[in-house]
Amino acid sequence: MVYHIVTRKKAPTDPPDDEPEKKERVLHTRVPESLETHLRERAEDLGISVSNLVRNVLGHAFGLVGDVVADSHAIAKAARGGTRQPAATPAAAPVASIDDVLGWQPIVLGKNAVCARCNALLPKGRDAAIGVGTSLVICPPCLEELRA
Repeated sequence: MVYHIVTRKKAPTDPPDDEPEKKERVLHTRVPESLETHLRERAEDLGISVSNLVRNVLGHAFGLVGDVVADSHAIAKAARGGTRQPAATPAAAPVASIDDVLGWQPIVLGKNAVCARCNALLPKGRDAAIGVGTSLVICPPCLEELRA
């Protein structure tokens, strides 16, 4: 990825720093033609510019990923029995694989998650499926692919 940072010096007439952050930097990046096409189509569907779409996606992605990490930490803590610490550190449980899942149960997410198959971010409140006997979650398109 190639980027170029452009900055401007503050003029004496510029507002003080306590005002909302201005868009002072420009990032240039190379993307595949298919992604550019998808971005343009999506921006047009939403009635916004590609720049605004990319800026919104980037701004929200960090918050969503942070929520997923925080939710995962809370789940792990609850699975250990809340704030209690185990007397001895147990051996790490083997990580479940999609191939080991007995079945998939449709769910509505109560927390943000990440699809174990395609790594799509799955926001709280969306449909998903959980692997029976695991904590693996997959998105509806991946569930349909597994059904085929």
